Amino acid sequence: MSTAPLTDPAVLAARRAALSAPHMAPLAEFAAALRRATGLPVPDADPADGGVRARLLLLLETPGPSIDRSSLVSRDNPTPTGGNLRRFLAASGLAREEVLIWNAIPFVIHAPGARNRAPRRAEQARGLALLPPLLDLLPRLAVAVLAGRAAAAAAPVLAAARPGLPVLRMPHPSPTYVCTSPEVPRRIAAVLAEAAALLRGGRSAAA
Repeated sequence: MSTAPLTDPAVLAARRAALSAPHMAPLAEFAAALRRATGLPVPDADPADGGVRARLLLLLETPGPSIDRSSLVSRDNPTPTGGNLRRFLAASGLAREEVLIWNAIPFVIHAPGARNRAPRRAEQARGLALLPPLLDLLPRLAVAVLAGRAAAAAAPVLAAARPGLPVLRMPHPSPTYVCTSPEVPRRIAAVLAEAAALLRGGRSAAA
């Protein structure tokens, strides 16, 4: 797909309206509570994905500076990272209804107009403290994929909240990382294939 779906105002309006759907309403309420508690922008999860019915949590790092275009954490955002996510997830065979995409630091850390930057330690700690209440909304969760260094820091939180949950780590799908080496896209594809195998109840792709 050459054009990101959320560049279409009608598609974006339909996604925003779907935040009240049963699979999304608890997550929309959660994001709204975070906005009130932090006083910061917190984008919503994408209603085109699995919502509270998701079996796979794909945890990215932070909302990018351009997130206000859609206010959704989505593979369909008109960004280079969104384009890579669409490509890798489509190739993995993971069904959209199985996946929830979220951020380890769910609130925007960038000043208006500023470029993307790595989260500070205090921001990372604050974001990870907000992860357990999200997990409480995901009763079917069967595997988590942590994308990037900041997301990888969520592993102990996931282990404490969901003992025994398979947790996989992969590079972040940002072009900043994907373009550094052919090994990076291969690693991303392999981890997502392993996650898909786990959901099917098959053997790990890394086995």
